[in-house]
Amino acid sequence: MAKFLLDTDVCIAFLKGKNNLIEKVNKIGIENCYVSEITIGELTYGAYYSNQFEKHKKDVLKIKKLFEIMPIFECLEIFGKEKARLRKTGNLIHDFDLLIGSTAVHFGMTMVTNNGKHLKRILGIKIENWIKNDINKTFET
Repeated sequence: MAKFLLDTDVCIAFLKGKNNLIEKVNKIGIENCYVSEITIGELTYGAYYSNQFEKHKKDVLKIKKLFEIMPIFECLEIFGKEKARLRKTGNLIHDFDLLIGSTAVHFGMTMVTNNGKHLKRILGIKIENWIKNDINKTFET
């Protein structure tokens, strides 16, 4: 069964009950959906930055309970290689996006994001957009 790495924007839409994401996750199987440590960091930052800290902190805990969290340590080789390549070509993307995307590539997962415009720059990444229903697109640069 395919494995899917949910980007931060998808987790936020999931928590808000948007785009039938709860149904999509249930259909694929929650055991086949994962998040990056970086996503947990971004969601935690969002909780502290918001005016509804308690609500959003509970959202972070919900994501942590529902999905297995993938470590980034093993993905740092891909991150470094891709960041150097992207910088040389003048196509840099934000480090956190690159770390999350590198995690998907390293573990052979499909990246689920609404940010394909930037993430498609990562070599070998497979992207699906469950928010716009663009599935099974593989981007290679």
